Amino acid sequence: MNISFDLVLQYLTSPAFLRGAGMTLLLTGCALVGGIVIGLGLALLQDARAAALRSVAVAYVWLFRGTPVLFQIIFIFNVLPAVGVTLSGFTSAVVALSLNEGAYMAEIVRSGLRAVRQGQRSAGLALGMKNAQLMRFVVIPQALRVVLPSLGNQAIGMLKLTALVSVIAVEELLLVANQTASADFRYLEALIAAGFYYLAITTVFMFGQSWIERRLSTSRQARDKRISLTQRLLGATSSAGAIR
Repeated sequence: MNISFDLVLQYLTSPAFLRGAGMTLLLTGCALVGGIVIGLGLALLQDARAAALRSVAVAYVWLFRGTPVLFQIIFIFNVLPAVGVTLSGFTSAVVALSLNEGAYMAEIVRSGLRAVRQGQRSAGLALGMKNAQLMRFVVIPQALRVVLPSLGNQAIGMLKLTALVSVIAVEELLLVANQTASADFRYLEALIAAGFYYLAITTVFMFGQSWIERRLSTSRQARDKRISLTQRLLGATSSAGAIR
């Protein structure tokens, strides 16, 4: 099989592939933000005093971790209109990915929040901080250092999960590659171009995660625990929370 590198370059620089890559990044960013917000809320509910609130959080995590992401995407896009809720393909994709991501973020965020010692919370309350101030200035900054490696893994995992939304005709990168290849049956070149974009974006994410970890490292011990870019490329992580 002959590979046309000129065609690969043509695909890489084509407006369609650039739009597809942009859509993939937009879906990833929106789903991560939504997942973090949902995950933070669920993490707080899981530590609530009321048993009913804890049950709601547990049921949510059980439901969205126990069913495939593809099932959730199709359900939201095809079933909700039957009950009067009609969403566009893009909105359906963001909602489904965010809801699924929230179930995984809940466990990651909860582990980070519990890593902050109770003594520091008590000290903040003793200084007159309200609960919201305590979370913003004391708990969340310290928890972020704990969960950052896992958040980086989730970002990379979400980037790859966006390929599933092609089933509801959202023109992300993989759908663009498939449509382009279908026109001239040059699947190899189109998929090579799409793979290049995925690898390039993933590499940028890894460098960004490494830079943020360096900025957040406040002690020699924390710097020693940082993992190298090579370890990231091999899938190493320095804290719990693997990609599903």
